[in-house]
Amino acid sequence: MRRRSRTDEEAAVTTTQNSRPESPDGAGPLPTEAGQVSEKEARQVAEAARESAWDRPSFGKELFLGRFRLDLIDPWPRPDPAEVARADEFLGALRAYLTSEVDGEAIERDARIPDEVFHGLAGLGTFGMKIDRKYGGLGLSNLHYCRALMLVGSVNPAVSALLSAHQSIGVPQPLKMFGTSEQKERFLPRLAAGEVSAFLLTEPDVGSDPARLATTAEPTADGSGYRLNGVKLWATNGTLATLLVVMARVPAGEGRRGGITAFVVEGDSDGITVERRNSFVGLRGLENSLTRFHDVFVPKENVIGGEGKGLKIALTTLNTGRLSLPAMCVGAGKWALNVARDWAADRVQWGRPVGEHEAVAKKLSFIAATTYGMESMLDLSCMLADDDRNDIRIEAALVKLYASEMAWRIADELIQIRGGRGYETADSLAARGERPAAVEQLLRDLRINRIFEGSTEIMHLLIAREAVDAHLSVAGDIIDPDAGLGRKARAGAQAGAFYAKWLPTLAVGKGQTPGAYQEFGPLAGHLRHVERTSRKLARSTFYAMSRWQGKMERKQAFLGRVVDIGAELFAMSAVCVRAYAERDAHPENVELADLFCRQARLRVDELFTGLWSNTDSIDVAAAKRIVAGRYASVEEGVVTPPADLPWVARWEPGPSTEQDVRRRIPPTG
Repeated sequence: MRRRSRTDEEAAVTTTQNSRPESPDGAGPLPTEAGQVSEKEARQVAEAARESAWDRPSFGKELFLGRFRLDLIDPWPRPDPAEVARADEFLGALRAYLTSEVDGEAIERDARIPDEVFHGLAGLGTFGMKIDRKYGGLGLSNLHYCRALMLVGSVNPAVSALLSAHQSIGVPQPLKMFGTSEQKERFLPRLAAGEVSAFLLTEPDVGSDPARLATTAEPTADGSGYRLNGVKLWATNGTLATLLVVMARVPAGEGRRGGITAFVVEGDSDGITVERRNSFVGLRGLENSLTRFHDVFVPKENVIGGEGKGLKIALTTLNTGRLSLPAMCVGAGKWALNVARDWAADRVQWGRPVGEHEAVAKKLSFIAATTYGMESMLDLSCMLADDDRNDIRIEAALVKLYASEMAWRIADELIQIRGGRGYETADSLAARGERPAAVEQLLRDLRINRIFEGSTEIMHLLIAREAVDAHLSVAGDIIDPDAGLGRKARAGAQAGAFYAKWLPTLAVGKGQTPGAYQEFGPLAGHLRHVERTSRKLARSTFYAMSRWQGKMERKQAFLGRVVDIGAELFAMSAVCVRAYAERDAHPENVELADLFCRQARLRVDELFTGLWSNTDSIDVAAAKRIVAGRYASVEEGVVTPPADLPWVARWEPGPSTEQDVRRRIPPTG
C-alpha cells in the first residue's frame, strides 16, 4: 500500500534488470523482459499503471475519507429524455428479437451461439451499442447499454458475455478513449456492423500480476511495425474475434521507452493460431480461447496510445468497462426474484405456501432487497459515468465487487428455496411437464463473475489502494523503507499539516443531528447512519495505518473488510436517494429501501467487529504450515488428482503444432 513515485520507464528497467530467463514453476521459458520479478518490482509495475490524478469529484473516494458528500448523488441523476426514448425503442426491438428468435436452452445444450443469432444481433446494432453513431454504432449511454446486457443475459448469459467482452474491454472501448481518429475510422465501423473483438492480456502464467507478461512485440528493422510472439489464455470471444486488443511487451532501447503496449491486431493475421476453445462450468456458449502468436506482424499504426501505455489503457478502460458485469448480475437477481416469488406462492408445505414459512421468508426478503440495492448502485454508477464531471473508478469497482458477490448468494438462496428442483436441470424439469426454470444453470453462470475482470480478492486490494490514496500521498515516504531521512522528514511535516485539518472532521458530523436529512422521511435515519459510519470507517483506516504502517499492504483481510463496509455504505446511499426520487411513481420502493438498509446495517456491524476481532494472523501462520505439508495426513483416505502434469502448462516459443480451431461467422445471404 506504500506510495510509488517511479515512472513507467523506471519500473520497466528495474523489471528487466532483475528478471530471469527461465521460469522455475513450469510456465515455460520467458523473455528477459519478463521472468521471475520480485514482489516489490511487480507492485511498481502495477503502481505505475494506476490513474493517479483525482481531477473530478468521486462520491466513493470521499466516503472512504469520512466525508459523506450526498450532494454528489442527490438529486438522483436524470438521463436525457430524448436519449431515453431512442434507447427504449431499441430495447423494445431487442426484447422482441430475443423472445422470438433466441433459444437460450439450445445454446446451453449445444455450447454454441448459432450463426443466425450473430446475424440477428448485428442487424439490431447490438455489436455497436457503445460505439458512436458517426462510426455506425448506436451510441447508447452506459445506463442503457447495461440495461441491454441485462435483458440479453436473462435469455442466455453467454450471449450477454459475448457482447460485453466485445464492447466493454474489447477493441471499441480502448479506441474510444485512446485511439487516433484514423484508428477509429478504420476499425469502429467494422465492429459496429457485427465483427467481433476480444481482449488478450492473460497468459498461462500471468493473471493479476502483469509484471511477468511474456508476450513480446519486437520492433522490425525497418521501423514499419512489430513482430508479436507469445501465448494468450482465456480470451473471451477469442475463437471468433476478427479484431484483437493484444497486450505485449516492447523491449526498451535507444530512443524507445518500451514497456507493456496495447495493439489492435487483425484476427486472421499470419502466425495466429487458436489452439484451444476452453470449456467452463458455466457460460457454456462462451467462445474462449488459448491463442498463439508466432512472428505476427502488426503495423506501427495499430499501437493504441503509445508504447508503454498498455496497462494504463487496460485499467482506465475497466473504470467504466466493469459496469457491464454487474448489469448481468442485476439481471440474474431480477430473474431469481421472479422464480422465487412465483414458487414461494405456489408451493404448499405443512399447510401453507412455503413463502409464509419464516426460513424461506428471510431468503425472499434478502433476494428482493438485495436486487433493488444492486440495481440502485448500478444505475447510479452508470449515470455518474455518463456525466463527464464525475470520476467513477471507485464506484464502478464497488458495484462490480458487490454485485458479483451478492448475485452468487442470491442464486445459492434460490436453489435452497426450490429444494431438489433447484438442483435439477431445466430439461429434466420440462421432461415431466414442470416449468423449466434453469436455477442450477444460474448458479453455474454466475460463479465466474467473482473472478472475471478482477477477482474479489484483487478488487479488494484495488479499491483499498484508491481508498487510502490520500493517506499515501501525504505519508508515503514515512512508511517507505527505501526513503531517506530527508524524505521522511518532509513527509512527516506534510502529514502533520494534513491530519491536523482532517482528523477533527471525523469527530462530529451531520449524522449526529436528529433532524438531519429529514426530507428523506423514513429513510433519513439510514442516511444519518451512513454519515456516522463513514467517519467511523475513516477513523478505523487511519488507526490501522498508524499501527501497521508499511506492513498494512499485507493486511489483506483487514483491507477487504474496509472495502466491504464502503460498498455497503455506497449501496445504502444509492437506495435511499433513488427511493426518495421515485417515491411518487413507486411508493413501495421506500419500503424496499428501508428493508435493504436494515439488512445492510447488520452486515456492516459484523464487518466492523471483524476488523479487530478475527483469526487473520492465526490463519496466515496456519496456511504456511499447510503449504509446507504439516497436516498432509488430513488428505489421506481419498483418491487425489494425478500429479504427473504441472499445474500451469508449459509453452515454448515458436510456430504452433496444433490445429487451428477458430470459428468464422459466414456472411448473411
